[in-house]
Amino acid sequence: MELSNLRPAEGSKQSDNFRRGRGHGSGNGKTAGKGHKGQKARSGAPRPGFEGGQMPLYRRIPKRGFKNRNSLEIVTINVSELSRFRAGSTVDAAALKKAGLIEDACDGIKILGYGELSKKLNVKVNAYSASAKEKIEAAGGSAEVV
Repeated sequence: MELSNLRPAEGSKQSDNFRRGRGHGSGNGKTAGKGHKGQKARSGAPRPGFEGGQMPLYRRIPKRGFKNRNSLEIVTINVSELSRFRAGSTVDAAALKKAGLIEDACDGIKILGYGELSKKLNVKVNAYSASAKEKIEAAGGSAEVV
């Protein structure tokens, strides 16, 4: 047996595109797969999450805080952490990821001015603090906004 030969068991896989309520001969007539009577058998059945008038779960549990869906995740890196790169090298998002300073999922990178930098680096990221830009340029490097 190989992965290319695997198939679902005979009769276990059913298509969901069959026509409901087209008579007994169709195999899915009369109640059209809804069983007999009851609220869920009728049209206008309650929405998902409705608990029959009881206070629903999504309203019972406490809500805390606010998550802005338009916010961006900006990763901050201090100037002192740039000293791990070789002098004269270009520091961009790919280089920072390879060095383990950032992860995949981030919307931008900002360099902050904490620490000292003694190497000449060409830094290309989204934003800089004023002190970070001064320190990079004072070391002979360039701070380019991408």
